[in-house]
Amino acid sequence: MAGLSDEAFERPSGCAGWLVRDLVCHLVIDAQDVLITLATPTDAEPTRDAVTCWEVVDTPAGDDPLSALTVRLAAAYGEPELLVFHLDDVGSAAGRAARLADPACRVATKDQVLTVGDYLSAYVLEWTLHHLDLVAHLPGVAGPAPTRSPTPGRRRMRSPEPRSPRPSPTPTRCGSARGDGPRPRPSGTRSARGRRRSRSS
Repeated sequence: MAGLSDEAFERPSGCAGWLVRDLVCHLVIDAQDVLITLATPTDAEPTRDAVTCWEVVDTPAGDDPLSALTVRLAAAYGEPELLVFHLDDVGSAAGRAARLADPACRVATKDQVLTVGDYLSAYVLEWTLHHLDLVAHLPGVAGPAPTRSPTPGRRRMRSPEPRSPRPSPTPTRCGSARGDGPRPRPSGTRSARGRRRSRSS
């Protein structure tokens, strides 16, 4: 983010109806969601995991109430520098909280219960997809670095056994809804997870 020109924030992102600045604002909301969820422990049994917390919904048009709110919030920052500063500030805090959290602990989010490990794995996938969304119309800007070790959630998604619907790589990318946090369009998550992530993020 820090290396992008102000003009880059006005270019379209890979999410329908959102500019790059709107998607960055959505990432701020996601980081806040992580902080809130990690501070919401529960003793209840998990009802979802890193795979089943996803629901595939129709690709949002970008005009639903949650998407529209995100656009207004992004515009309220005015200067992209302020938006990037907030993302760095809240995102760093979310990263520190994630490193300190016990993966085996359970957390509650959007009427669902997941282990911390599954919750964060789902978010890593969502943020990786959003990284692709951010650079979709920014030639020369690098996407996510390849990884040699897929997360457990990604390995399970590749399994032949029947699971819940998984997010599609392209057109429905922004139409995937994770069950627990904001994304473009409410059906539960985008969208802004068919969500807000359907909190079925």
